[in-house]
Amino acid sequence: MNPKISDFGLAKSFRGDQSKGNTNRVVGTYGYMAPEYAVNGHFSVKSDVFSFGILLLEIITGKKNRGLYSPSDNVNLFGHAWNLWEQGRAVELIDECLKESCNLSEVQRCIHISLLCAQQYPQDRPSMSLVVLMLGTEIDLLKPKFPTFFIGEASDGISSSCSKNELSITVLDAR
Repeated sequence: MNPKISDFGLAKSFRGDQSKGNTNRVVGTYGYMAPEYAVNGHFSVKSDVFSFGILLLEIITGKKNRGLYSPSDNVNLFGHAWNLWEQGRAVELIDECLKESCNLSEVQRCIHISLLCAQQYPQDRPSMSLVVLMLGTEIDLLKPKFPTFFIGEASDGISSSCSKNELSITVLDAR
């Protein structure tokens, strides 16, 4: 029962002198891909930091990032987390099965770190070594910047990952 997180569905090797690059074809799991990679095919050492931030948020909430979590705001889990964090209500994100046994201040810190990791621009995200330091110590955390890439359901209320013809339902989900 010691899970190890090593890859988010795509491995890309860097040369020793390379810290970022481009791909010819974007592949990976939507919801975990950094915006710059999903849109433009640009990847860097900060791409996996984004994925880690989303994964950390999913662990805390017990919910997937893809899906609609705030119908009035039309946002996904990350957008919902941001809104609650801004309102000082981040504890509402914690999965019910964790609330009784967790240290609330540690979980709130993890939520804060997940928001820092999943910022829109790579230069605003911490490095993974800094993330490890933030998780293991009490160093002060920066305030995350307002994310501009909230993605929820389609505006007509139908999931963008499902068929819209009402005859079949196709849900894309990782294995």
